[in-house]
Amino acid sequence: MTQPVRIALAGPGAFGIKHLDGLKLIDGVEITSIIGRELPKAQEVAAKYGARHVTTNLDEALARPDVDAVILCTPTQLHAQQSIAAMKAGKHVQVEIPLCDKLADGRQVVEMQKKTGLVAMVGHTRRFNPSHQYVHQKIQSGAFNIQQMDVQTYFFRRTNTNALGQARSWTDHLLWHHAAHTVDLFQYQTGSKVVKANAVQGPVHPTLGIAMDMSIQLKTESGAICTLSLSFNNDGPLGTFFRYIGDTATYLARYDDLYNGKEEKIDVSKVDVSMNGIELQDREFIAAIREKREPNSSVGKVFPCYDVLDQLERQLA
Repeated sequence: MTQPVRIALAGPGAFGIKHLDGLKLIDGVEITSIIGRELPKAQEVAAKYGARHVTTNLDEALARPDVDAVILCTPTQLHAQQSIAAMKAGKHVQVEIPLCDKLADGRQVVEMQKKTGLVAMVGHTRRFNPSHQYVHQKIQSGAFNIQQMDVQTYFFRRTNTNALGQARSWTDHLLWHHAAHTVDLFQYQTGSKVVKANAVQGPVHPTLGIAMDMSIQLKTESGAICTLSLSFNNDGPLGTFFRYIGDTATYLARYDDLYNGKEEKIDVSKVDVSMNGIELQDREFIAAIREKREPNSSVGKVFPCYDVLDQLERQLA
């Protein structure tokens, strides 16, 4: 019988729970440790998902022999250093998006992965959503080429809360987190490097200290362009909505669902084994560990996205 992949999850908040729900659907996976900032909450989550170890200290979990890999759903500012700590401890790591909020930190993670040879993956979920996989397959077959992507990333988040409306201990960021999804997806889908990038942002929030509205333009070597609008001020439909305009079709992707330009729904239920992008992302992480290979959305594959974000941040500064 194949040895189970034993997982420690750090950050059992809104997104950590999504990972735990996905992992329980994957054969041969065992949740052995939950690491949380608030011990009672971590204990509650551990009891629900069968983890025998609970702690507020990541290093304690990384030292355990019954942990093969760690999934980090922790504050953005900790992602790079915690990823490096995991690999130094000999653990495979999947870190939620973004890999970093400073380019130099992300580069150190890439270097550590090369040094250790461990699986190190970033949660760029758009690569795994069935909707975007469908478009990617059309591109790979030569049936569709992107001319333009028009993307809207909209939330209503004027206070420091997470997706469940719970108070956060850290501040989210439109550029380094939410724009990262689209910048990476644009380069992934076009198979081409961004060579021109521009950004403007609205006023900085007096309490949160971040811009609440932002607009980004991108162009790749292939000539494809992308316009990305982001807002934490949008009191309306929430989420990220992608319009792919190509030479043979138009597609509208809304998370795991896909429509054509006439708003007719496209069946993507057979694209992969699940319709849940987070579950598919976790399946890739587990498969890469078992097969000793580089995963889709490895730190090396997504790093060019962060180079673009760094360029944009320097523009905005």
